Amino acid sequence: MRGRRAAAVGLLAAVALTSCFGGSNGTSLDDRARDAADRFLDRYVIDGRVVRHDQGGDTVSEGQAYAMLMAAAIGDRERFDRVWDWTAHHLRRPDGLLAWHWEDGRVVDAEPAADADLDTARALLVASERFDEPAYRDEALALGNAILAHETVDTPAGPVLVAGPWARASPSVLNPSYVAPRTYAALAEGGGGSDERWQGLRATGHDQVRALTDDGLPPDWAVLEDGGPRPTGPPRSNDAPGYGFDAVRVPIRFAEDCDAPVRGVAADLWPELRDRDNEHPVELVAAAAAADAAGDASERDALLDRAEDRAERDPTYYGTAWVALGRLMLTTDLLGGC
Repeated sequence: MRGRRAAAVGLLAAVALTSCFGGSNGTSLDDRARDAADRFLDRYVIDGRVVRHDQGGDTVSEGQAYAMLMAAAIGDRERFDRVWDWTAHHLRRPDGLLAWHWEDGRVVDAEPAADADLDTARALLVASERFDEPAYRDEALALGNAILAHETVDTPAGPVLVAGPWARASPSVLNPSYVAPRTYAALAEGGGGSDERWQGLRATGHDQVRALTDDGLPPDWAVLEDGGPRPTGPPRSNDAPGYGFDAVRVPIRFAEDCDAPVRGVAADLWPELRDRDNEHPVELVAAAAAADAAGDASERDALLDRAEDRAERDPTYYGTAWVALGRLMLTTDLLGGC
């Protein structure tokens, strides 16, 4: 797959130009993203809590972060404040990280998940700019410092993001879809660029995901060994490694980046994702991200439309969330431009 790395180079300007204009129904891409975000927020946010109706009515830190990203992106200060207030009150741990699982009126698993912590920090940074609220920047940097302190390990190649504090023991457990290059860059910039660890995480994350995708699609999980990351099944499971509902986020997170080498990781997945039988809305958004990184904006938009249609016919928390996030990340600058 190394020979496909140049697919995104030279095509980024065309994609950016296309994103200024409307989708297949003539509505602007910004408006379509705002509408998708509103649908998620209207359907799943109740009194500041993101309720997974299709999964028993529980709440996870990931969902709170998704709602905060959407509300900040579309400028909905009231809903952003309510979601963050609920999150900080119910999920924030003494170390500043977020407990990942809440159900039946209480936290049922206090372990954090690094992806939710990172997405929350990014949402707070976006909100601090969108709402001219410096306190949100302070909250973002405090959460960022907690991530650096408790959700990374040091290696000869530099700092590496692990799945959570529980995953730091050797062999450290990685989730490739938690690697968030845009968020690392935002936190480095938000802190005045003084903390080189964010740039280190960006570099090691890129290298690890590149290694895990050289021979195919990324796995949901991996472990860090002396020779680099090795695909594995889920923690505490005998399942084989596979490209599942975690790994589908890899092309999205890499395609939304501003740098061609990072986007190239997603672009290299396009030939395989283009030929894959993608059925779930999130799978379709992942394919759209790879198409976007490869410079095929028309395929990106067609796949996003299919994902949205599928999510509306059979609504799920996860599918509806990633249709909205995919539109925001891939077709707008509402979460920050390059």
